[in-house]
Amino acid sequence: MAEETLRRVTDARDVLVGGLGLGYTLRAVLDRVGPQTNVTVAELVPELIEWNRVHLGHLASFPLEDPRCKVALGDVLDHIKTAPSAFDAILLDVDNGPAALSTPHNQQLYGSRGVDYCRRALRPGGVLAVWSQGPSARYERTLARAGLEVEVLSVGAFDTGRARHVLFMARSAARP
Repeated sequence: MAEETLRRVTDARDVLVGGLGLGYTLRAVLDRVGPQTNVTVAELVPELIEWNRVHLGHLASFPLEDPRCKVALGDVLDHIKTAPSAFDAILLDVDNGPAALSTPHNQQLYGSRGVDYCRRALRPGGVLAVWSQGPSARYERTLARAGLEVEVLSVGAFDTGRARHVLFMARSAARP
C-alpha cells in the first residue's frame, strides 16, 4: 500500500496513516519517505498504541520511535476533518475495506461526506489510498463523484499464493 501510494506522490512532506495495527503500514511509509517528511498515524485504540510501544514494536522495527512519526489518538476521520489541505497522502488501513467494516461507525469514513473530507484534507495532486479485502463498485463511484481520479488495483495478499486484495487509489486534482 505504501509503495503504490508514494509512487504516485512527488516529494511527500506530510503523510497520514489511518490505523496503526501492528505497525507494518506505518513502517512501510517511513521506509519510503525522506528525512524531512512528517508522518502522522491516527489510532482509535489507546491500548494498541501502548502494545506497539511495549510489546509489538520489534515486529515492524519500532516505527513509533522514528522521529518523523507523530501519533494522533482518536478517530482518523475526526483528524481528517480538522486538516484542510494538510496531506500529500492519506493511507487508510482501518477496516477490511469500505464494505467490510470492523465497526459500523466507520461507515462515515467511506460515505460521500467522509470521502469529501478526505479530498479536502489532500493537497493538490495528493493521493488517498484505501486498503480493502475486496472490490466495491459503490465506493469507487463515491470517490469519482467527489472529483477524485480513481484507480483500483488488485494486489497479492502475500508474496505467494493466489489471494488478492484491493487498493483504491484516488488522486485529488492538481493545481491548474
